[in-house]
Amino acid sequence: MCDFPTIDDIEAARHRIAPHIRHTPLLRADRIEPSVGCELFLKPEMLQVTGAFKIRGALNTALQLPPERIARGFISSSSGNHAQGLSWAGRLLGTRVVLVLPTTTPAQKVANTRALGAEVILYDGDTAARWKEVYRIAEETGYETIHGFEDPRVMAGQGTIGCEILEDLPDVDTVIVPLGGGGLISGVATALKALKPGIRVVGAEPALTPKYHRSRSSGKRVSLPLRDTVADGLRISVPGQNPWPIIERHVDEIALVDETDIVAGMRALARDAKLIAEPAAAIGVGALLGGAISVRPDEKVCTILTGGNWGLEDLAALYAREPSAIEAAS
Repeated sequence: MCDFPTIDDIEAARHRIAPHIRHTPLLRADRIEPSVGCELFLKPEMLQVTGAFKIRGALNTALQLPPERIARGFISSSSGNHAQGLSWAGRLLGTRVVLVLPTTTPAQKVANTRALGAEVILYDGDTAARWKEVYRIAEETGYETIHGFEDPRVMAGQGTIGCEILEDLPDVDTVIVPLGGGGLISGVATALKALKPGIRVVGAEPALTPKYHRSRSSGKRVSLPLRDTVADGLRISVPGQNPWPIIERHVDEIALVDETDIVAGMRALARDAKLIAEPAAAIGVGALLGGAISVRPDEKVCTILTGGNWGLEDLAALYAREPSAIEAAS
């Protein structure tokens, strides 16, 4: 495989992982539609077997490795959901998994990862520092490194979401994808543009971490100071090296979403769709509520809800905060 997935890679991934994952449903969000001004559909990956979409890419990669490389064990870094996906894959294949997680990882994601049998190393440092530690450990131990967004096999696995959306809603006009490292949107956009070239693909990223938006404006990848955002799963300071050219080729728009709108999206999903979404998953709905993405009343818009792996106590505290408090914390 090249540094980018093809539609053939994505369709092969879909066949490969189908026995182990859920084809999550596509849900009409009728009660949210008056607030966003379009026909809104939700792809709830929090209903996935690990509570997030990341199982798709992790499993697609692991299942392609030869037995001797699987036996070495897997290692990676993650903000939590890739960690759980890779841990699930390791348990399925009977091999050891080690995850280097940031100290800011929500406690629920850490607990879920350990419950799947993985060893968790909490590391105080930015993304580059954590990956330096991953490669150091891999060099010493021989573990197989599986990157959460740079690996084209991971991108292909995530791209299976795009195939499912078009299968369930062939006349969809726009798909909104949360934008963190870029592995999800790279795979999804590749699938959507190959199967329906005229579709609009929009990436939604936190206004506090506008790495792709700023890079697109600059015409090159730029690194930004790492700032905290409630959408912890999208907290990256620099675009992925391999996702970057794919996103430039296939993603039509990149929308920046304020913290208050992200939380408003979470509230709308809980109140009106009865879905518990972590902040990163709610960013697409938040973008629509805040007017960051222009839509028409007759436009069919699908947003991917990437996961729901936050502790209920943490979610409750966030729901209870006033918008002014959220802005101040930003």
